[in-house]
Amino acid sequence: MATNNELQGKRAVVTGGTQGIGEAIVTRLTAAGATVMTAARSVPDREGPGLFVQADLSTVEGVATLTREALDRLGDIDILVNTLGGSSSPAGGVLAVTDTHWQQDVDLNLFSAVRLDRALLPTMLAQGKGVIVHVTSIQSRMPLNQTLPYAAAKAALKSYSKALSNEVAPKGVRVVAIAPGFTATKAAERLMERMAQAAGTDREAALERLMDDLGGIPLGRPARPAEVAEVVAFVVSDRASYLTGTEITVDGGTVPTV
Repeated sequence: MATNNELQGKRAVVTGGTQGIGEAIVTRLTAAGATVMTAARSVPDREGPGLFVQADLSTVEGVATLTREALDRLGDIDILVNTLGGSSSPAGGVLAVTDTHWQQDVDLNLFSAVRLDRALLPTMLAQGKGVIVHVTSIQSRMPLNQTLPYAAAKAALKSYSKALSNEVAPKGVRVVAIAPGFTATKAAERLMERMAQAAGTDREAALERLMDDLGGIPLGRPARPAEVAEVVAFVVSDRASYLTGTEITVDGGTVPTV
């Protein structure tokens, strides 16, 4: 990986940083010189490059735990990347999704970011600078029936991100959303396994179905987590100093509109 030390001395918090896109972001920011802290509900099987805190960020208590550890161990925060997300929806379409599934997905994909922003933003405002990144999804524009609560929560996160950027930009804090398309993560693999089981097919058939449901991917494959992390690394750097209040799509050309 070709990197430089452009984030040397920066202190970053990355949620969902023990697997998938989040792990790739932690690795990339660390390689650029940042000190990075992340959190997850379970202790990872292997040690990652960043500082780790065990906390369930879908809860008020979990956010409070990460906030306390981040401020105690890092001091002020320069970069916050809200990567945490996922779907709890069972197979079977809209009628199979209960209130519990809806609430779980809203807590995980929306409220985790809202609460952590609210907790750590004051340190950025006091410094007069900082960057917040919200990892949304192209499903905010192209929802899949299999993961409708996830899509709705990400759409809400996108709207919230824009409103927050309008408020804090005059105070020196940038807020940017990153919308990945279909990305080859362990969570995506689990989704394909559920789809294959429900349809009585295999993983490859489920992959083709997912790509077809998205209308195809012009580049012909899912994204790699490191490709999304590279965009995040640019956004949080000084190279993107005039970038705020927008959403950057990283989807291999999937979304058919401009």
